[in-house]
Amino acid sequence: MQRAGLLVLAGALIAAVAASAEPAREQQEGFPSHAIGGTLHYLVYLPADYATSGKRYPVVYFLHGLPSSGTAYKSVGFVEQALDRAGRPAILVAPQGARWNEPDPEYVDHGPGDRWETAIAHELPRIVDARYRTIRSRKARALVGLSAGGFGAMHLAFAHLDEYSAVESWSGYFHPTDPTGTKAIDLGPANDVHRQLQATRARLRRLPLFIAFYVGDGDSRFAAENRQLNQELARAWIPHIFQVYPGGHEQSLWGKYASAWLSLALARLEPAR
Repeated sequence: MQRAGLLVLAGALIAAVAASAEPAREQQEGFPSHAIGGTLHYLVYLPADYATSGKRYPVVYFLHGLPSSGTAYKSVGFVEQALDRAGRPAILVAPQGARWNEPDPEYVDHGPGDRWETAIAHELPRIVDARYRTIRSRKARALVGLSAGGFGAMHLAFAHLDEYSAVESWSGYFHPTDPTGTKAIDLGPANDVHRQLQATRARLRRLPLFIAFYVGDGDSRFAAENRQLNQELARAWIPHIFQVYPGGHEQSLWGKYASAWLSLALARLEPAR
């Protein structure tokens, strides 16, 4: 009996050591970014079978809202849960979109040491591909953004069509704004989704991008602009999905539809292999 007890204890210890050697599903990462002149932090959420499958996975890049603190990228628990419910394994990457002295950079390039578009759309995927088992292809990358992150996702996807094959905006807007979201800021045609659409229509037909966006019917700041983009895409004969839901600019709306909308994006990406 003593020997059997020792064997059971040894087995439990071995299992505990093996479990501790497995990577945590949620990991905090960072890298020295030349584009923003400092460390770009990001959160990674791995599929449940990542440690044992040996597979490569598609990647969903999720952009948070602005203005925010430098740690807002960590608050994506509802997106992690929605991704698990979506039923198609993928790696979730949520990058930092602001810092303590710059709460509202709007996901665009402003100048040397302040180039958020370059950091997130160009530098970050190379780092993630080097550190994790990703499918290193446009066909396996999606950009999804919430509120200001919705603008960031659309802007970055249109500007980098050869990097991403799917984009979604959840209650976003489509041109830079001030921190209140009520005043437009003109940062040039390259940073305005409406004007980007006009400039990239031919490329969008040659290099199709899955485009999807939604807004609440009670979202007084952004509902009208979402309807405007829907009309512009329709006039340009660009396939897309647009939906208006009951609700405002609120967490309850995003949480309710997060899993379904992640599923839409994942269905357009190459599956894990």
